[in-house]
Amino acid sequence: MKFPSLRKSGLCFFALLAIIFSACKTEKGTETPNKVDEIISSVKETYAPDKRVALFDIESKEDASGYIVTGKTNLPEALNALQEELESQQIVFKDSIEVLPEADLEGKIYGIIKLSVANLRSNPSHSAEMVTQGTMGMPVNVYQKERSWYQIQTPDHYLGWVDSGGVALMTKDEFDAWQASEKLIYTKTYGHSFMDADESSQVVSDLVAGSILSLASDEGSFYEVAYPDGKSAFVPKAEATPYSDWKSSLAFSKESLVETSKTMMGVPYMWGGTSTKGVDCSGFTKTVYFMNGMIIPRDASQQIHEGTLVDDSKEFDKLVPGDLLFFGRKATETSPERVIHVGMWIGNNEFIHSAGNVHISSMDKNAENFDEYNYNRYLRTKRILNETDEGLIYLTKSEVF
Repeated sequence: MKFPSLRKSGLCFFALLAIIFSACKTEKGTETPNKVDEIISSVKETYAPDKRVALFDIESKEDASGYIVTGKTNLPEALNALQEELESQQIVFKDSIEVLPEADLEGKIYGIIKLSVANLRSNPSHSAEMVTQGTMGMPVNVYQKERSWYQIQTPDHYLGWVDSGGVALMTKDEFDAWQASEKLIYTKTYGHSFMDADESSQVVSDLVAGSILSLASDEGSFYEVAYPDGKSAFVPKAEATPYSDWKSSLAFSKESLVETSKTMMGVPYMWGGTSTKGVDCSGFTKTVYFMNGMIIPRDASQQIHEGTLVDDSKEFDKLVPGDLLFFGRKATETSPERVIHVGMWIGNNEFIHSAGNVHISSMDKNAENFDEYNYNRYLRTKRILNETDEGLIYLTKSEVF
């Protein structure tokens, strides 16, 4: 009988050990989360399921004395729930969680967007994805600073990072004084303010529909205004209205929604855009509703959860102007529904939406502007005008500005 050489046997033995240890390492690397991680995940699912509108970045690390729980959140109630659950299960932990806004802001935790349009990004960098925009005069909460960037939250609760050139930081007293001042809303699709009460004078800045400025005085055919950062300018009266007068004139009607939507015909599509300079699909519907006195959620996948179901079987005769049509991929046994696009019904079997640019398409197969692509991926229609869901803010009932 022949036996393998000692050298060969040794190699086989060590190879076997390597396989065993490798298997052990893999098994350890894929072990189920510890109890603390499970609790963190449960609290996050309850209080902050949507990271677009709630910040709860918490993690744990085990050491000899128990657990160290670190991270940041802007939800004190979620942190309290986490602490109470850990204590109720008699888990020893050290709490190193920072509740935002951070102390380094020194009380300047309020802000007002000071550009006609400020880009909000997913991370504090100009190369990061633009997730949404803030328009002139929009009040925001300020949570933290990284280099020259600030993480802020808009009135519809959307989170994003804006560079310092886009927001005027304020203390509580400064913010309250700004909010208490009489306001002006710019109602033309696009235009400018001027250094003097004369359109041939130097331009101070551009303005977009929905820009909010502080109203200083009435100067003939112009309004004198103040910017959040202290600049002063003049705006033609034909292009703007005192905010209080504008609010009292709001009709909340399907006709006014259609009229507003058509003023944006041809505005280019821009990912993350929510202004008349450029809009994505949900940024378009959001802007149309804002100019009619309603703040609605930012994204199509959020908007679809508001209002009342009108149709989900292509019975378009049930729709009325102003209804929102949602498109995407239906749920299957292996994948969830995915909402990808939204448009607004304007009647006559037509809807207006931003895709390439703002334009009108038809659900009538015989129409010249029939949109077969969106017809085939239609999900359902929701009615949000004059509805009272939690995600809908009426400017006549809420002192946003």
